[in-house]
Amino acid sequence: MVSEKIVVGSALGIHLRPAGAMCDAAVKYDSHITFAYGEGKTANAKSVISILAAGIKCGDEIELIADGPDEQEALENVAAAFKESLKD
Repeated sequence: MVSEKIVVGSALGIHLRPAGAMCDAAVKYDSHITFAYGEGKTANAKSVISILAAGIKCGDEIELIADGPDEQEALENVAAAFKESLKD
């Protein structure tokens, strides 16, 4: 299992574009990919609805977590796609 903490810097928080980017990148991998937020809550990074339902706002921190056979590659690519999509 590998993880990376990301602070959401977009003024809009996580909206449809970054949620879609995270999901599109995550579904390419066999690893289980989630993110932790708030007080012990998790969201499935392969589900746009799960990502949006988390209600992540500007300044919130998430911990992207990948666990599986391609976890390192998955984490790097999903994190990169997500960070790029947050640029306003």
